[in-house]
Amino acid sequence: MGDQTHKAEQFRALHIPGKPLVLFNIWDASGAKAVAAGGAKAIATSSWSVAKANGFADGERIPLAMAIQNLRWIVGATDLPVTIDLESGYGETAEMVGETIGLAIDAGAVGCNLEDSFPASGKLRETSEQAGRIRGARQKADATSIGFFINARTDVFFQRPPEQHDDAVVAEVVTRARAYAEAGADGLFAPGLADIALIARLAKASPLPVNIMVGDATPPLHALAEHGVARVSHGPRPYLIAMKTLEDAARGAVA
Repeated sequence: MGDQTHKAEQFRALHIPGKPLVLFNIWDASGAKAVAAGGAKAIATSSWSVAKANGFADGERIPLAMAIQNLRWIVGATDLPVTIDLESGYGETAEMVGETIGLAIDAGAVGCNLEDSFPASGKLRETSEQAGRIRGARQKADATSIGFFINARTDVFFQRPPEQHDDAVVAEVVTRARAYAEAGADGLFAPGLADIALIARLAKASPLPVNIMVGDATPPLHALAEHGVARVSHGPRPYLIAMKTLEDAARGAVA
């Protein structure tokens, strides 16, 4: 696991508040090669994109075995560190989440996303329950000694429309971040948050480096950097761009 450990160290070191790691999320081995050729420092999957590319809806509908095999192909296609979006961990219990983490590590991943909502409904888990799931993931990861990076995704900002995001919602996320950090998380992923003042407050208060996802209303990269963000993910947008380009090319070819 020497090479994987080295990649894990590289990946962890890229999380610098004020100099964010930019992840242009992919869904297959060809995408990994293309993004690597574009100058990326690391490769990240998007669960939504992986599912859609294989004919499934998001929400852990794609079988775990298929997602892990896809990960193996991606890892084999690049020399860059690879982190996988594991949604809620494909498990009802902390022990099952730990087993999923083990599969990802065996396939070559150096990090993952773990979200705190239920895949079927999008409703939030209790903070204590999610902390237990992260703890199970951490224990499994630590047994491998590769320095696996657990990016704890919180879906708090998806529970309310953006105009209702305020200091109280940020405080709720910070409370979760502290519990997740204590349980062994390495990063905090807060998709759905776009207000730069609130992003700055979250980055300042969070005990974990903050990851923001790009959306239509997301501030530009330089603004996110200036306000302490450590990681920026493009989520499903690269897949949507690729499919629109393909559709336009097909339309031009058959017209």
